[in-house]
Amino acid sequence: MSPDCAALAARIEAKAGAYGGMLPSAPGVVLYKVMGKMFAILSARKSEYVILKSDPHLAEVLREQYAGIGHRSHLDRRFWISVDVGSDVPDEEIGRLVDQSYELICAGLTKKQKAELAGLST
Repeated sequence: MSPDCAALAARIEAKAGAYGGMLPSAPGVVLYKVMGKMFAILSARKSEYVILKSDPHLAEVLREQYAGIGHRSHLDRRFWISVDVGSDVPDEEIGRLVDQSYELICAGLTKKQKAELAGLST
């Protein structure tokens, strides 16, 4: 795992309530969730990338702006983007996209889940 990918993993894991699990069918791929809902998939294989939830309009704009942003999964391309680690996408932008993905997922949680999550971050 490159230092960039390790730093990205640390940022994802620092989110309140975030937890990751290796995918048995894909060594080197970690699926991150919060309250049982996926918000990131980090691949530290030959090509390092992260798949994140995104606002549909922003996803379109980002794909046009950066060569390192595209789509790599079975997930709905309107809502999920793939960001190549070490590409033309600045680290600050990748961090912002991680934050946005987490926030989008948290916004869809139930009141009970939000309260439980709030308890974890205090």
